[in-house]
Amino acid sequence: MSKSIGLYLHIPFCKSKCPYCDFYSTRAGEYEYNDYVIALKEKLKYWSNHFNGTVKTVYIGGGTPSVLGAERLCDILSFVKENFTLESNAEITVEVNPDSGKKLDFALMKNTGFNRLSIGMQSAVPAELKKLGRIHTAEDAKHTAELAQAAGITNISLDLMTGIPLQTKETLKQSVDFCAQCGVTHISSYILKIEENTKFAQIESKLNLPSDDEQAELYLYTVELLEQHGYMQYEISNFAKKGFESRHNSSYWECGEYIGIGPSAHSFFNGKRFFYDRSIENFKANKIINDGEGGTAEEYIMLSLRLKKGLDTEEYAKKYGTPLPQSFFKKTDLYVKNGFMEHNGTSFSFTPKGFLVSNTILADLI
Repeated sequence: MSKSIGLYLHIPFCKSKCPYCDFYSTRAGEYEYNDYVIALKEKLKYWSNHFNGTVKTVYIGGGTPSVLGAERLCDILSFVKENFTLESNAEITVEVNPDSGKKLDFALMKNTGFNRLSIGMQSAVPAELKKLGRIHTAEDAKHTAELAQAAGITNISLDLMTGIPLQTKETLKQSVDFCAQCGVTHISSYILKIEENTKFAQIESKLNLPSDDEQAELYLYTVELLEQHGYMQYEISNFAKKGFESRHNSSYWECGEYIGIGPSAHSFFNGKRFFYDRSIENFKANKIINDGEGGTAEEYIMLSLRLKKGLDTEEYAKKYGTPLPQSFFKKTDLYVKNGFMEHNGTSFSFTPKGFLVSNTILADLI
């Protein structure tokens, strides 16, 4: 049977590094951009020769893919289409920063096949954007969305961040309302996590971050506000209008296979997990690091429970040829009783309150 996979392409360039970000990226110029596109195409060619199924989703992420400009992005997508068989309704997403996004030729991108945008806004409040080191305004994000919509790209996601310095319930509501006014179909809302080796990690004590309790309150308030605007939660950090859930990311959580190309890009292919080393030079040199087996029972439980629809115990038994142990049901019954999980037919899923402490509960269940 022919396989159907996702394709992730990492663009490792940014105009400036945000102080909270630990994704692999670097500053570069036109020569480096062109050189990288050549390397990316070489790797795409290699993988097309080692795969003969179809591609159901393409996701170009970063970094900041929009710094490459519309022509280079379209060149990359055209090369993908020449070398892989894309399904007729393939979801094709590109991440866009509002600063460089407002300069893109969206008509050209729509014509080439891009049909979904993910715009990194983070906040609609100027003081919060400044604290996060963002180089754009909320109006830039709105303008980018409007330009794309006018060109016919109407499936658009905005990124929001909660638990950030200076944020209150009032400013959070301002940001959520702003997203809804932009008429987007999807919102990703992430709690700020202080990652090692970032600028924020060095100055954490001076950031005046919300306490854990305040952060929890902001998260639950976000879920409530977004659902009021018609964005239903379908994963810990993701909310969508009906029918606009991210198919690419959903495939990750459903243990679907995908190939990731670019420095630090991860793959799950032919039952194995592996990733390219975190440097452009090592990526060019084809340095791939094995990351073990994929699709294990534990991983399936963990990824299924990231989704609002949760873990179907009958699907699990069918997939792994054995039912979940009784100890699992004893534990989940306790979490249901205490309002952290829901039990619906054969499925168990987290409530918003449960998502907040999901790592602790998953460690217990697995």
